[in-house]
Amino acid sequence: MNLATRYMGLMLDSPLVASASPLSQRLDTIRELEDRGASAVVLFSLFEEQIRHDAGALDYFMRVGTDSFGEALSYFPVVEGCEVGPSQYLELIRKASAAVDIPIIASLNGTTDRGWIDFATLMEEAGAKAIELNIYYIPTAMHRTGAQIEEQYLDVVARVKSAVSIPVAVKVGPYFSSFAHMAGRLDRAGANALVLFNRFYQPDFDIETRAVAPTLSLSTPEEIRLPLLWIALLYGHVKCSLAATTGVHSATEVIKYLMAGADVVMSTSALLRHGPSWLAGVHQDLNEWMERKGYESVDQLRGSMSHKALPDSMAFVRGNYIRILESYKSPT
Repeated sequence: MNLATRYMGLMLDSPLVASASPLSQRLDTIRELEDRGASAVVLFSLFEEQIRHDAGALDYFMRVGTDSFGEALSYFPVVEGCEVGPSQYLELIRKASAAVDIPIIASLNGTTDRGWIDFATLMEEAGAKAIELNIYYIPTAMHRTGAQIEEQYLDVVARVKSAVSIPVAVKVGPYFSSFAHMAGRLDRAGANALVLFNRFYQPDFDIETRAVAPTLSLSTPEEIRLPLLWIALLYGHVKCSLAATTGVHSATEVIKYLMAGADVVMSTSALLRHGPSWLAGVHQDLNEWMERKGYESVDQLRGSMSHKALPDSMAFVRGNYIRILESYKSPT
């Protein structure tokens, strides 16, 4: 089977991409992901808070002792010991880009120009083939309108696009008043891909310690339905690539996402559960299913169940909603 696909202008051997996760923190694991069938690797996200910490630590070590005696004003201490996340992240991009043949996609989660733009250019210089903007922003200020929040997203995309020459993907959540409209605006703002969706990690409470408890639950296959719907609706209506993420645990979810219109399918939870060897099994199952169904390529499969492919497009949304409610049968 021809599994080749194009994502943001990058030619990939297959639609299977390793999404951002702790697995991409080590060079040996990145190599294993390539060996097992990942067509690209999205590195773990670098947060602006880490960049600020790095800058603050460097500033401290450069100034410490300068008021002790006169000679200290021209003394600069060795700074190797104050390296934190950002410098190591750039070094990982350099080493991984040289060690593997698949594209290395950097992931950046920022809030200001310093976090988004300055470091995006350094990622490109380090060898990243693309950048994924992981926009995780919860608008809690009651005076800010939905329109203002949307403009903030669009401004981030436009500014980063103007600063780098490599493709830029935007990973967002679904919580917009009109996601279709927002997707179109992100597309027109220059996003080379939309990654759907960023999972919303809600906090929990520990009632014994009365503290906020960060709780991470890995995804389940049932979670594909929301991104599946929106990819099927957006396919053919935006110029940018579409990447599916969330709920990918077998070839079944990969096939569904491709049928909806995804260019690539990303997974984190399954890789964390089963390791990089999971990719090889999905490759085999995808090949066998396509051969059994008479598909010769991913391009032939892509979008075959999208909103655009249906003769009655309204049946995709409204009709499906009605059928789901009517299909319920009481267990008693």
